[in-house]
Amino acid sequence: MDSVLAIGIVIATVLAMELVAWSSHKYVMHGFGWNWHRDHHERHDGFFEKNDLYALVGAAMSISMFALGSPLVLGANAWWPGTWIGLGILFYGVIYTAIHDGLVHQRWFRYVPKRGYAKRLVQAHKLHHATQGKEGGVSFGFVFARDPAVLKQELKEQRDRDIAVLREAVD
Repeated sequence: MDSVLAIGIVIATVLAMELVAWSSHKYVMHGFGWNWHRDHHERHDGFFEKNDLYALVGAAMSISMFALGSPLVLGANAWWPGTWIGLGILFYGVIYTAIHDGLVHQRWFRYVPKRGYAKRLVQAHKLHHATQGKEGGVSFGFVFARDPAVLKQELKEQRDRDIAVLREAVD
């Protein structure tokens, strides 16, 4: 039973991390943390971006949970779910890196999906990059993508409200 509970905690954490990622992307990265995130929305020559610092934040969250769950660190005061939460955060980070950095931005490999959910993920994130600056935007999640047609409609509405949206993204 303990292993079933541990697996459940890992899966629940991976799912919860998409909510954490969505809200931090929308309210931190496109808010007060824009200074780190801006270069992700701009052309640049280097391989690394300031935006990559957010991966270190995720890593620190995971490591912290591993430490809280470790009897080697906290002895009898270890919080056993911490290890499994840390593992879930780690798994989410691997999934994020493969999908966002690898598939969508092609930092690790070159593959353009022609159909299915992978194509939908790429389209949704490309539409996220259709706004100029930190205002407005759509599709702040990284693993779950809404219908691109709905996202295009939201971008048209933002453009009508004078939020800087690239015309080619919605026409």
